[in-house]
Amino acid sequence: MTKGYKSSEVSFSYRGLFPVFMLYVVLRCWPILNAFWLSMTDAQLINPVRNFVGLRNYVYLFTRDRDFSIAMSNTLVFALTSTIVVLIVAFAVALVMERRKIIGIPFLQTVFFLPVVLSVVPCAIIWKWIYDPQYGILNFILSNFGVPSIGWLVDKRYSMGSIVAFVVWKWLGYYMLIFWVGLKSIPRQYLEAAEVDGAGEWRVLWNIIMPLLKPILLLSLVMATINGFTIFSEVYVMTVGGQGAPGNAVKVLTYDIYEKGFVYYKIGQANAEAIILFLIILVLTIIQAKMIRREELY
Repeated sequence: MTKGYKSSEVSFSYRGLFPVFMLYVVLRCWPILNAFWLSMTDAQLINPVRNFVGLRNYVYLFTRDRDFSIAMSNTLVFALTSTIVVLIVAFAVALVMERRKIIGIPFLQTVFFLPVVLSVVPCAIIWKWIYDPQYGILNFILSNFGVPSIGWLVDKRYSMGSIVAFVVWKWLGYYMLIFWVGLKSIPRQYLEAAEVDGAGEWRVLWNIIMPLLKPILLLSLVMATINGFTIFSEVYVMTVGGQGAPGNAVKVLTYDIYEKGFVYYKIGQANAEAIILFLIILVLTIIQAKMIRREELY
């Protein structure tokens, strides 16, 4: 690695990187290691005494904690649903913008991407009032078609889907822009050659566009899945208050971690649940790296 460089240059590089490396260790590595340690103790926020209990917190979560089971199930449903919906809609919008001659594409891209740059909390509050069963504009519009008032966030039948709709709206522009850039990078001669050979739009899509976009699709898939597993602000804002969703209907892992740590002061159990979430995301990241590397080899 140091071939072609003077020892003084290499030494200077290491000395320059050392403060950054130590900052990374203090801000990133140490909290993760400390979380592993706390997950194996009976630590509580209001009790300075911490006793080592081994894997007892993990056993309790998987065998006796009903809230953890509900949160894990809700997280899986939410991550799967939001990922599929947002990627399909974003890809469809990007494909229409690229393949069709539409006037004002830069303006439309700005409109789609604007929710991405806006803060989550005010957007969630606005959507919470949109969903309000008495004063929300959504029920007002539906009432003109004879649809009775619906408690979108209060009724557990609609609460999860309502939050998924908000998340799709929030991140649609982000993935749409990624897909649009990928579509723009496809050489035009491939598409023109397929059209000359008489290939229809569906065959062009499945046999040319999709294979060439596979690395981008895989990357977006893993990113959207990780975002689905780590959702918190949306659920928290839309759950608290009078218009909030029922207790366990939309409880996800991050929200359950927050409750255990800062509501019930069970720091040990909260860190154990955080480690489980960390391992899930780690596995997804490894899968992403292997899949993308395999595509690059082909």
